[in-house]
Amino acid sequence: MTRNIVFSWSGGKDSALALYEILKTESYNVVSLITTVTEEYDRISVHGVRNDLLEKQTKSLKLPLHKINNPKNCSNNIYERNLTETLSIYKNKGITEVAFGDIFLEDVKEYRDELLKKMGMKGIYPIWQKNSKELAKVFIESGFRAITTCIDSQQIHKNFAGKEYDQDFLDDLPDTADPCGENGEFHTFVYNGPIFNVKVNFIIGDIVLRDNRFFYCDLIPDNNQ
Repeated sequence: MTRNIVFSWSGGKDSALALYEILKTESYNVVSLITTVTEEYDRISVHGVRNDLLEKQTKSLKLPLHKINNPKNCSNNIYERNLTETLSIYKNKGITEVAFGDIFLEDVKEYRDELLKKMGMKGIYPIWQKNSKELAKVFIESGFRAITTCIDSQQIHKNFAGKEYDQDFLDDLPDTADPCGENGEFHTFVYNGPIFNVKVNFIIGDIVLRDNRFFYCDLIPDNNQ
């Protein structure tokens, strides 16, 4: 029996891989993607991708999108309140499962599970505890295409910002970095792959430094798409 679920979507490679696994089964029906957007910037939180590109991306996936608008420097209380209000909409429709693209951060998974448990919901983790190196290989060999939109310069060099996430990128990563950036080393935007109906076109814009630590590569929608 197919179960209706909602999917926590960041626009990045881990989300794409997890969604890929979900869609390959006949066990789930993704009712909606849920993405957190920072109001003042009109961009995907943390990843820094413009809302316009998020909408083009989900349109290509042919899946509904539900955006949660949070203020910049959002407190944990506000984050939880907004997330709970959103999930309650689906819980009231009888949907009790939420899928995530987490790989191995136990504290993050525990936080999600505790929050969901309070609501009478539970999490699904399609790529949980899978080997990061193998996941990166599967992502690339499956035909996914992604570009790095944010890097933490305290973990990897700023030159990784705005680079294609491919084998060359992985080969150049320092040994201390996780191949999937699970420790926050980098974040990505997926613009093509086996779950997309059309490629999401964009132009690479400026790379800017925020908080004297994070380098963001601006991706500008290509309106000729």
